[in-house]
Amino acid sequence: MPDVFITMKEAAEFEGVKYGTFAQRIARNPKQYKTKTQPQEGGGKEQVLIAVSSLSPKGRKAWRAAQKVDGRDVVIEKRAESAPWYVGVDLNHYTEQHKKEFYEAVELAARVQDFIEYDGPENRTAYAERYALGLGVSPQTLYRYMSNVLKANAWALKLEKEDGQNRDYFRALALCRKPKEKATFPSLTDEQKALIENIWFDHRFAANLGTIEMLYEKFEEVAEGRGWESYPSIKTVARYIKHLMDSRGAESARYLAANGSREWKNKKMLKGKRDATSLKVMEYVVGDEHTFDFWVQWVAPNGKVKAVRPKLVAWMDMRSRAIVGDVACVDANNQTLKESLVKMLYSHPGGVPHILHVDNGKDYTAKTMTGQSRKKRNIEFEFDAETVGFYQSIGIEEVGRSLPYQPWDKPIERFFSTVCSKFSKWFESYTGTLTGSKTYAKRQKDVDGMLERGELLTMEEFFEAWTEWKETKYHTREHRGLKDAGEKWVTPISLFENGERYEKAAPPREYAAMLLMKADTALVRNQGITKFGTLYTDYELCHYVGKHVGIKWDIDDVTKLYVFDEEGRKICEAVSAELLAFGPHCSQAALERHLRDQKRQEKEMREILEDMRRPYELRVQEGGRPSSAVGMIDLTIKAERSPKVIALPNDKEYRAEAAASRKARKKTSGDEFLTNKADDALARLRAMNE
Repeated sequence: MPDVFITMKEAAEFEGVKYGTFAQRIARNPKQYKTKTQPQEGGGKEQVLIAVSSLSPKGRKAWRAAQKVDGRDVVIEKRAESAPWYVGVDLNHYTEQHKKEFYEAVELAARVQDFIEYDGPENRTAYAERYALGLGVSPQTLYRYMSNVLKANAWALKLEKEDGQNRDYFRALALCRKPKEKATFPSLTDEQKALIENIWFDHRFAANLGTIEMLYEKFEEVAEGRGWESYPSIKTVARYIKHLMDSRGAESARYLAANGSREWKNKKMLKGKRDATSLKVMEYVVGDEHTFDFWVQWVAPNGKVKAVRPKLVAWMDMRSRAIVGDVACVDANNQTLKESLVKMLYSHPGGVPHILHVDNGKDYTAKTMTGQSRKKRNIEFEFDAETVGFYQSIGIEEVGRSLPYQPWDKPIERFFSTVCSKFSKWFESYTGTLTGSKTYAKRQKDVDGMLERGELLTMEEFFEAWTEWKETKYHTREHRGLKDAGEKWVTPISLFENGERYEKAAPPREYAAMLLMKADTALVRNQGITKFGTLYTDYELCHYVGKHVGIKWDIDDVTKLYVFDEEGRKICEAVSAELLAFGPHCSQAALERHLRDQKRQEKEMREILEDMRRPYELRVQEGGRPSSAVGMIDLTIKAERSPKVIALPNDKEYRAEAAASRKARKKTSGDEFLTNKADDALARLRAMNE
C-alpha cells in the first residue's frame, strides 16, 4: 500500500500537539519520520509533508477516524447498495432468539475490524494468512468476513447520517446467519389460508365457541365443493390457527367476534386511570344501585312476608371513596333516589356536591330528576325555575350520565365488588353472584325453608348490619387507592372529614321535605279534584274550575293535596271531602257548610264583576294612591337571623308555601293577643266585684 502524505500542521493535530512541538520532534529524530517536499501554490519555500506511517499509533488512529468521516459519502456510495437482511431486523427479538450466535459474532466482528484497520509494516497477504490461522478459518473466509463488515459499516454510516443514531451492532449481525423464515406454511395456498381465516373469525362460528375440529370439518366440505385435489391435514390447519392467534391483535379480534362489542369494551378495550387527588371532597359524587347476593325477609304492603334480595342505593365521594346517602329498598325508584340524596345533604358531615355522576337507568334520568326528557343525553341546567328537576332543585350545578353498559365509567362499581367479597359472604342466606359471567359462583340454599323457620334477617336488621360494616370495616380501614395516590389520610372517613372540601350550603329542610313529595297535574272540577279514587276539595278551588293545576302529596299521608297554580303559587291544601248523603242521611253541618261556601262564592264573583265594571274616574276617587316616599324608618319588629347558613331556593311553590305559613302564624298570634287581653279584663272585673 503506497504511503499517504499529509502536511505537518495536520500531523500535529492528529498527534494532539502544537505545530512547533511537532517540528522539534522531527528535528531531533529525522530518521523516524518519512518526509518529502512539494512546492506551494503561491510560491515561496517548499512545503514539508509527513507520511502517515511515520506517525505514532495514536496519530494514525486519529487520521483513520478523520478519513472515515471525510470519506463517508464515498464509502456509502460504494458499498451501501442493496439493503442486507439485518437493516430492518428487531435487534432485541433477534438476540433473544439467537443469544449464543450473536455474542460470538460480536467477538468475531471486533477481530475482523482490527484486521481491516491493520497498517503495519508486514505484507498484508502474509498477515492475512497468519491472522486467518489464528481465527481458525481460511484466508478466503476472512476476506468474506471483511467484506461483510465493510458493508455493515457502510449501512451504519448511511443510517447514522439520516437519523444520527449509531448502529455498530450491524458488524455483528453481518457475521450471523440470516434467520430462517418461520410459519411460511408452504403446504397451504393463499386461498386455503383465506378460507381458514374466514371460518375461524366468523362472528357466528366464534360466538358458538367453534373448535378446530369443527373448522376442519367445514374446511373439508368446502375443499370437496371447490374440487381441490389435495389439502393439508388437520395438524397443519391447527398449526396455522395457532400462528394466527399469536399474531398481533388476533386474539382480541376473535374475542370481539365471539362476545360482541359490549363485552369486548369491558374486558379488552384500553382504559385510562383517573387522578382523584385533583378533586375536593364532595366535588364529584358517583351514584349507582347494587343488588345484594343474599336474601332477607320483607313485609309486602298486603301483609305477606316474602324473601327478597335487598337493593342498596348509594353515593360515593370520589376524592375520599366514602359512602354517603345510602338507603336500602326492594325496588328502587325516583322516590328512593330523592330520599338518598336528601340523606346525603343533611347527614354529618354531608353537603351539596358540585358534580353528580349518575347511572344511565331510567330512575336516575327521569324527567322529575333532571327536568328534561331522558332521551336527551346531555343534562343541561339552563332552563327556567319552573321546569327544573330534583338535582338542580337541591343545588347541584352539574350532572353527568354514564354510557350504557359501560360499568367502568362508574368507579363505585369496584366498591360493589368489595361489598360482595367482604360483606355479603358472611350471610347464611348468601346464594352467590348471579351474573352470567360467574355462574360457577352460585350457591344452593333453601331460601323458602329459611323464611319459614324465621332464619332470614328483616330489612331493618340487614340495614343495621350494613351500616355497622360500612362504618367500622370499610370507612376506617386503609384504602389501597388512597395509599397509592399518596394521600395524607388513607382511610375514607378521615379524608372525607379532614380533606379540602367543596362547600355549598344546603337548602332548608322544609324545602327538601316538599321536594320529596310526589308531583302531578290535575283537572279541577266543580266538585273538586279526584285523585287515588278520592275527592279532594277546598273553597279556593272554586276559582279554578275547569283549569289544570299542579298538585303534590306526601307518599305517607294521602289525606291532603297541596295545590299550586300554573306559575307555582300555592292555592290551598285540599283535603278529602265529606260526601253529601241523600235525604235524612245527609249531615246537617256538612249541608250548612256547603250552602255557606256556595253563597260566599257567589258573593265574591259579584264583587269581582262590580270591580271590573267600575269606571276609571270612580276608581281614582275611591281608592287612595300608595305612598311613593323613600327612606322611611322601618318600625317593624323582626326576628334575628339564624346563624346557620342555608341556601334560599328560587322555587315559587316553596316561597308560596312559606308565605302561607307566615300568614297562618300571624293570624294565630293575633288571636292569642286578643285572648290574653280578654282574660286580663275578666280578671279585673272579678277583682272589682269582690
